[in-house]
Amino acid sequence: MRFAVLDFETTGNQPGDEIIQIGFVVLNEQLSIEQQYHTLVRPSIPIPAFITQLTGITDEMVADAPDLDEAMTGLVPLLSDVALVGHHVAFDYQFLRNALEQTGYLPFTGRILDTIEMLRILFPSLTSYQLGSVAQTFGVEHERPHQADSDALATAHIFVRCIEAIRDLPLLTLQRIVELFANEDNDLAWLLQSELARIEQDATRFNDRHDQHSYRQLSFKTDEWSDELPPREGMKDQALEDVSFRSFMDQVKDNLKQRFSNYEPRSAQEQMFDDVMECLDEDKHLLIEAGTGTGKSLGYLLPALYHSVKNDKKVIVSTHTINLQEQLRQRDLPLLDKIMPVPFKASVLKGRSHYLCLRKFEHKINHREFVHARDDLITAAQMVVWLSQTEHGDDEELHLVHKGPDFWDTVSSDSDSCLNRACPWFRRCYYHRAKNSANLSDVIITNHSLLFTDVIAEHRLLPAYEHLVIDEAHHFEETAGKHLGVHVQYFSLIHPLVRLYKDSKNGSLVILQTRLRLSGSEKSLVWAEGIDKLMNQIVEMKDSWDRLHEAMYQLLPAPEAGQAEVGQAVLRLQSSNKPEAWSAISEMEQEIHTRLNEIVRTGEKLTQEWKDADDEELQGVITDVTGLLKDLANVKDEFRMFVQVNDPETVYWMEGNQQYKHKSMNMYAVPVDVSEALNRYFFEPKKSVILTSATLSVDKSFSFVEEQIGLKDAARDGRLNTVILPSPFNYREQALVIIPRDFPTVKGSSDPHFNSNLTTSLAEIAKVTKGRMLVLFTSYRMLKDVYEPLKEHLKPHGIQVLGQGMDSGNRSKLTRRFQEQSASVLLGTSSFWEGVDIPGDALTCLAIVRLPFQPPNHPLVEAKCDLLKRRKQNPFRKYSVPQAVIRFKQGFGRLIRTTQDKGIVLIYDTRVIETSYGKHFLYSLPGPKMEHMATEHVVPRVETWLKEEQQ
Repeated sequence: MRFAVLDFETTGNQPGDEIIQIGFVVLNEQLSIEQQYHTLVRPSIPIPAFITQLTGITDEMVADAPDLDEAMTGLVPLLSDVALVGHHVAFDYQFLRNALEQTGYLPFTGRILDTIEMLRILFPSLTSYQLGSVAQTFGVEHERPHQADSDALATAHIFVRCIEAIRDLPLLTLQRIVELFANEDNDLAWLLQSELARIEQDATRFNDRHDQHSYRQLSFKTDEWSDELPPREGMKDQALEDVSFRSFMDQVKDNLKQRFSNYEPRSAQEQMFDDVMECLDEDKHLLIEAGTGTGKSLGYLLPALYHSVKNDKKVIVSTHTINLQEQLRQRDLPLLDKIMPVPFKASVLKGRSHYLCLRKFEHKINHREFVHARDDLITAAQMVVWLSQTEHGDDEELHLVHKGPDFWDTVSSDSDSCLNRACPWFRRCYYHRAKNSANLSDVIITNHSLLFTDVIAEHRLLPAYEHLVIDEAHHFEETAGKHLGVHVQYFSLIHPLVRLYKDSKNGSLVILQTRLRLSGSEKSLVWAEGIDKLMNQIVEMKDSWDRLHEAMYQLLPAPEAGQAEVGQAVLRLQSSNKPEAWSAISEMEQEIHTRLNEIVRTGEKLTQEWKDADDEELQGVITDVTGLLKDLANVKDEFRMFVQVNDPETVYWMEGNQQYKHKSMNMYAVPVDVSEALNRYFFEPKKSVILTSATLSVDKSFSFVEEQIGLKDAARDGRLNTVILPSPFNYREQALVIIPRDFPTVKGSSDPHFNSNLTTSLAEIAKVTKGRMLVLFTSYRMLKDVYEPLKEHLKPHGIQVLGQGMDSGNRSKLTRRFQEQSASVLLGTSSFWEGVDIPGDALTCLAIVRLPFQPPNHPLVEAKCDLLKRRKQNPFRKYSVPQAVIRFKQGFGRLIRTTQDKGIVLIYDTRVIETSYGKHFLYSLPGPKMEHMATEHVVPRVETWLKEEQQ
């Protein structure tokens, strides 16, 4: 079979739009390029400006091009006896169909294949399916993205890589995928079946791959985990027994010099090694601020490993984000493997729901429990391929799109539905593998979320430890509040209810009922009938839960105009001041509570009756039902706690957004002050807790963070050291801060005068910097108001404007687009203030529109301020300013990421120079050059500074 790769550029994506360029590449049966056909097409309508900006194709370029009739004359003969291939082929096929009809040709009736579907299945860990990104990952030349000839050629090379990937799959994996697609009458199923038939005819393939282990008709990269040995098994002497930390580090540095000829010790990192080691040795806690470029991760990992190996004591390292956990796993641990002078083991342990449950997955694909038929089928095939590649079974490795995350929720591991040693998959279970690995490790890398879950679960999840390192420590207090409180969503109850019973074909109760009926015994049939009643109760419960959330959504005020995120409405609940309608809400909750009790009791009788059944399938389903019933019981109790609103030390609030209405409802009950709990759980019982971040101090002092996280007692008792490490960057040379001192102040959240001035200033500066600008807002409303006018200003200059929530809500997608096209201005709100890493020339200018104070009317901020007032303290000085300073430092940190980076920071909030508290913001910065001037002088100053830097 020959394949034809097609790509069109068009005037838009609506049915009435027209083709402006055709790219067409024919591959022969050996997958070599046999023929190409590329042409511009003259449309009957002008090319919109945004299409010209995207594709580079102008009206002038197509003025003398053939019209559609003539262009199709060259294309149509090439369409015979080929399978059509496209990247998001539905788009191109729609235009092909219209063009054939319009020019009087017969429709295309051949097979149609989409490279995006193929990539999803065959490359399960690809981070993006966008054509340019895939081409870059595969090393495929793609000179002119969004031009049809270049796109078609890149897609052809990607298609060939997909076919090669099919041929390289373990035979068992390919057989399972073909089996999944067996009942599908589609062209992807045909291609997979054809490739399997081709491989099965080749006798040499029957040896198959030696790096694979097969079990229960699936192929795995990993074997059983029970054979793993401790890292220093068989060593006679205690490792590092007579080796000082200094000698240990000398060996490490020698190893680094051998591996990296340009290795030079960094003074700040050297200091960090010593400070961390001192506190681990002397049973002290440490607050250590280590800015970007310090080498913070190795700064704590090397002392932690030395201490752990030498004393045979585990050290836990906790990060706020899964991203940093992965960075440590993929970047730092492999380096440590090469430079550590003694054998060691470090492992990553995440929350249980991040791991795949093989029992659930096997059951789901064997019984084809696919809720979203086509999409679930592709996700199932993607995961079958992934099993032949993964060592960890961790969802972070998978790129799940569309309904993929919903699919994952049904097959992820959880304690309530785990058969433990009775499970046929126990010795291959990814969660138990990770847990076993943690038990054998010297250092375990986890996250704040699991750290608190472990505390709540009375330390049953993590191995026992006395030494703890907390990275990204500026989030520690916030994470504590979330986990030591209650958070219930609309879907907290809907998800387990739907998994129990969705409709006559889907749900654990449906499967259980079918199994009982098949067994044929009288007792089974009686119980099977009883399940009908349970199913009816679940349907009624869903309706009641919907009505309750609709009533709660109606209580929310209109979204705040100054809200940082899109269209969120928030309502605080206080025991002394509940809304009038709250008594009706309480009555509805009472009814739901009673009926949920009934569902759980009936369900538990059912599971108790059959839990010892001598039938592996039945036992698995019973376990799943048991877990889901426990979920219902937990939600029932947590929701009751929320509705009662009766703890004075807790702040209660609800949130929802206009887009998803009652289905977006989130209910929170969070302790106002977690400092005492943190002291009780961590700082009192643990020998040493190291807390590090790039932003912990305010005004070069740690007193704010000490109070927030409960370190005051440790400081008083001399058990706390504090350190601010010097920055490895020369900020005086690398960064210029400009404050336009006569810039207007904001009046309200939507101030046309301010927004107009801001748009003009940003546009003028962006022209000088040629884009390469990140603008940080504190209000989504303001971002939205500035977005369109700024776009209009910059369009004639070829500079694109990207807006969070406008072009995409996905931070990493927006950041990638910003980096790919240098002439760009990126507008972001709250999530862009930290965790965005754009090193090099892609970012030259950072604009901070407003100081990042939290909205004073947010319930948690309000409650914390109320508490400080009761303690006769000034909440603005004591809480709001320090919190904003830390956030401000995070924002400033986006600009300089390496010693080579240079850039300008514009601060449009004149409060930094006009108010008494403004100095705290500027004084907390790491020593950049600061200048304030009239707005009219800003652009010339930026021009001068950029010229100086280029010389």
